[in-house]
Amino acid sequence: MNYILAIDQGTSSSKAVLFDHELYQVAVAQEEFKQIYPKPGWVEHDPRDIILSTMSTIERVVSDARISFREIAAIGITNQRETVVAWDALTDQPLYNAIVWQDRRTAGRCKEIESSYGELIRRKTGLKPDPYFSATKMEWLLENVPAVRDAANRGRLRFGTIDSWLVWNLTRENLHVCDFSNASRTMLFNIEELKWDNDLLNLFGVKEEYLPTVVESCKLLGPSIYGPRIGGMAGDQQASLFGQTAFQTGDAKCTYGTGSFILMNTGKKPKISEHGLLTTIGWKSKEEIVYAVEGSIFATGALISWLKDGLGIIDSPSETESLAREVADNGGVFFSGALTGLGAPYWNSSARGMMIGLTRGTRKAHIVRAVLEYIAFRTREILDLMEEETGIRLNKLLVDGGVTRNNFLMEMQANVLNIPVDRSLIKETTALGAAMLAGICTGLWDLESLKNKRISEVVFEPSGDRMEEEFRRWKEALKRSMNWAN
Repeated sequence: MNYILAIDQGTSSSKAVLFDHELYQVAVAQEEFKQIYPKPGWVEHDPRDIILSTMSTIERVVSDARISFREIAAIGITNQRETVVAWDALTDQPLYNAIVWQDRRTAGRCKEIESSYGELIRRKTGLKPDPYFSATKMEWLLENVPAVRDAANRGRLRFGTIDSWLVWNLTRENLHVCDFSNASRTMLFNIEELKWDNDLLNLFGVKEEYLPTVVESCKLLGPSIYGPRIGGMAGDQQASLFGQTAFQTGDAKCTYGTGSFILMNTGKKPKISEHGLLTTIGWKSKEEIVYAVEGSIFATGALISWLKDGLGIIDSPSETESLAREVADNGGVFFSGALTGLGAPYWNSSARGMMIGLTRGTRKAHIVRAVLEYIAFRTREILDLMEEETGIRLNKLLVDGGVTRNNFLMEMQANVLNIPVDRSLIKETTALGAAMLAGICTGLWDLESLKNKRISEVVFEPSGDRMEEEFRRWKEALKRSMNWAN
């Protein structure tokens, strides 16, 4: 039993990755599923598509690796966070489509509760009232879906984040559980007292009986329908933090995907932000709990796609590196990438993208470079705030995601941060984190041995040029884009 199977259930696809005892990626299988957009701002998934695509990838990856399930020590799960499923405990059937983390249907409700309950929510959960999180999704389902209300009245309603839905369907006993990291994203969980919070349950009309039991991120659960036990769970960004071996206070990672998620390990006590960062549970084992602060950038890789598909000034993402190297600087062009608003620390949904400083001498290379500078500068902005608010010094940044293939951007990122940027050789760091948690449960590894297994593909060292003047001017451009709606 030298293999660990990791399930990585994401927003657009389900993936299964098989690792051996040396954390070598043996095989991977991935399957996309349908995105549902009933109305503008609404995003849903069919929960049956989620479970069927997950089961399909599990069976394919084991077949491709030519092993049997008896050779798998445990299964780890990582998942899209905040997405909510409601189902009937008797029939096992979903009562409505899953409401996805991107869904904005409860924006009005969140705005309504901000003034009266915003501080209470922030203090108890480390979050801010936003439709991003799960609580108002559950409230909406209870108020608007008769089947959900009926199941609640019959004592058969079950709510869960995606880890809960997967465990319910993949365990022989239909366990109704979620881990601490996912619970901390619901806006219902008290991250200091480590329990569902009665004040918040009453505020949103959600009864604790609807909710899963919260279990440690590293815990062996009952056997799966395939045989191996489920042994580790974490939300995708927390799993990535763990997979990057960010085990020490002050370790930070950034996943540069469609957007960017930056998390810093802040140790055993929560650091509640005063200026727009989120506080979350990184993971919890029997021995310890680890907290993190989090900042998100809504568009990073999406900006590269926009350059290609929207503006048509590049044919492939790889061109951005060679184009950026063609020019010595941005030619006075500064860019705000707020194409869908701004995340941390602004949380400004009205902000819009802006490019300023264009002249007759502006070339597409200047525009591409300005876009890459936006990604590097926004990352610095969030990490600077993390250091300021936590009082914790950042020593290096661990990075993963498709955008990190751009060496020019990573070199610039190291410079503007003035710290090393460490790119992992293993690209599936989210699945890796779930596998590592599961492996610890089975005794395959411990934290110390996992640290030694991490292999850096390359470490980008700062050259001393922090681009301070460019950063200052970029901040001015960003302010203008936030005032655009006014």
